[in-house]
Amino acid sequence: MGLVESVEELPLLSRTPAIWAERALRDPSALLNDHAYLEKKAAANALELLNRWPEPAAPDVWTTTLAAVAHDEAAHLAAVVRIMARRGARLARTHRNPYANALRQLVRKGRGNEELVDRLLISSLIEARSCERFVALASVASTTDRELARFYNRLGSSELGHYRVFLTLAGHVLPGDVVDARWRELLEAEADILAAQPPGPRMHAGV
Repeated sequence: MGLVESVEELPLLSRTPAIWAERALRDPSALLNDHAYLEKKAAANALELLNRWPEPAAPDVWTTTLAAVAHDEAAHLAAVVRIMARRGARLARTHRNPYANALRQLVRKGRGNEELVDRLLISSLIEARSCERFVALASVASTTDRELARFYNRLGSSELGHYRVFLTLAGHVLPGDVVDARWRELLEAEADILAAQPPGPRMHAGV
């Protein structure tokens, strides 16, 4: 099964139209700047999970998996920065991600394994949406910017794997039926949060 077909099977409750990618690619420097900060946050998130919950369940799987995710995200960050440098772009000093911030507000903080499952599921959601958007960008860029098309297609495959990893880890923390019920709630919330985002050259902007 190819990446596009795999993306079609993501459980996201809304889909990104090609017009979003066309508009985002009109300002590739701003898009890459936003992307770089997302990779930085993703690497930090994996390390924070590893640090705060060192052995919640299946410790051998937990530590090696999160370490691998952190490594991947750091490598992605380095790759984005290299592309930016070749194009004469620089990282902005400040950055905001209202989409991710709104999702993280849904975490049930201070509730032990419920908090951990929320953090894992939200991480999975962000990876799933990023995967979908990388594929959309790669498709549109295939005729206008081959470097970005190849780059986003490669990262789409990686984010697809990360989406699955976080979802699997959540199943090690709480019973499957509990995780599934919370997953359905968060999928609905994600679609609403994304729909409320303003448009712009950002990975999780609105349409």
